[in-house]
Amino acid sequence: MKLINLIENTEGTAGCAYEHGLSFYAETKSHKILIDLGPTESTLKNASVLGIDLKKVDTVILSHGHYDHSGGIMPFSRMNGHAAIIMQRSAVGDYYADDGENAPEGRFRYIGIDRKIRELPQTVLIEGDHFIDDELELFTIKNRAHELPFTNKRLLIKEGQDYKRDDFSHEHFLVLKDEGKRILVSGCAHNGVLNIIEAYKEKYDSLPDAVISGFHLSVKRAYRENEIEEIKNIATELSEYPVMFYTCHCTGTDAYDIMKSIMGEKLKYVHSGEVVF
Repeated sequence: MKLINLIENTEGTAGCAYEHGLSFYAETKSHKILIDLGPTESTLKNASVLGIDLKKVDTVILSHGHYDHSGGIMPFSRMNGHAAIIMQRSAVGDYYADDGENAPEGRFRYIGIDRKIRELPQTVLIEGDHFIDDELELFTIKNRAHELPFTNKRLLIKEGQDYKRDDFSHEHFLVLKDEGKRILVSGCAHNGVLNIIEAYKEKYDSLPDAVISGFHLSVKRAYRENEIEEIKNIATELSEYPVMFYTCHCTGTDAYDIMKSIMGEKLKYVHSGEVVF
C-alpha cells in the first residue's frame, strides 16, 4: 500500500505548493485513489511534481462537502473522465462559515463545493455506508458518544433563509484494505476523531492499523483555556489506542504541538507532498 499527501496547509516537499486544504493519493493492489482534491488545481500540479499520473486514478473519494477538499475536482475531471467521484448525496449542500458580524466581506461565507461537480457523468452520489470492493469501503457516523470539536460551532448549512448548525451527515470515512492492513482515512473529522474511531470499532469489531485525518482543532487566535483542555483530552484518549495517527491540515500546528506532547511517537504531522507510507 502507498499513501502520499498531495497538498495541505504547511510547506513540505520541495517544489510542492501548500494551501489551506487537503488531498491524498493512495495505491492498493487494485486501485489508484484520490482522497479529496484540495482547494485548487495546485493539487494537480503537486501530483506532477511528485511523479504521480492522475490519468491512471480510478476512484476519487470526497470526504465531505467543503471547497478546500473539492477545488481540484473540476480541473481533474478535464484530464480524467473515467474515475468515479464518490460523495455523499448531501455533500452538495449550502454550507457556510459564520465569520462574525464585522467580517469585511459579510458574515456568512459560502464554503460548499462547486455545484457543477454534481453534474459530472462520473460523479456517484451515495447515502450512508458504501461497500466498493474488498479494498475500499466507506462508513458514516450513526451515533456520537463524544462532543463535536469546538471549532464546528461556526460551520452552518443554509436551509431556505435560515442558517442552522451543520450536523456533518455529509461526511464519510474511507477504509483502505491491502496487504493485511486496514487504514482509516478521514478528511477533517468534523464528527470528532473519537466518534469516528468508535464507529469503526462498532462496524468492524477491531481497530485500524493507522488513522490519517485532520482533527479540525485549528483557530486563528489564541486558544482559550477550555479549548486547550479539550485538545488535551482528545490526545489523552487517542494515546490509549494501539494505533498510529497521522494528522495535518485543520488540526493546526499549535494543536498538534499540544497533542504531540501527550501522544509522543503515536502522532506524526504530514506536510504538503510528503509520503506517509
